Amino acid sequence: QVQLVESGGGLVQAGGSLRLSCAASGRAFSSYTMAWFRQAPGKEREFVAAIARSGGSTYYADSVKGRFTVSRDNAKSTVYLQMNSLKPEDTAVYYCAAGRQMVITDTNPGRYNYWGQGTQVTVSS
Repeated sequence: QVQLVESGGGLVQAGGSLRLSCAASGRAFSSYTMAWFRQAPGKEREFVAAIARSGGSTYYADSVKGRFTVSRDNAKSTVYLQMNSLKPEDTAVYYCAAGRQMVITDTNPGRYNYWGQGTQVTVSS
């Protein structure tokens, strides 16, 4: 069992930056592929970024590539999402997720085992 708690969301102007954190409790954080998803009102949950168990490989949605960076600190059982050059269309609730035996290119949210409660990111124009 893994519990995930996101933090770091907020209101920012277009062009600004935010850093999201997701702290995990439970066992064997380093055995999970970690990912970030987001969900805007009236839309389906969409994949944002994923990072391999070791942190050596990452994968991004085209919409955030070059602007967002995912990283993890296995010693702290925490995954991060650094978001730069934010746009109003990035406004959503952001969720972190943990998956066992996942490949980072698998963007299907249904395949992830554990989820956080989400943190709101609002980008004003």
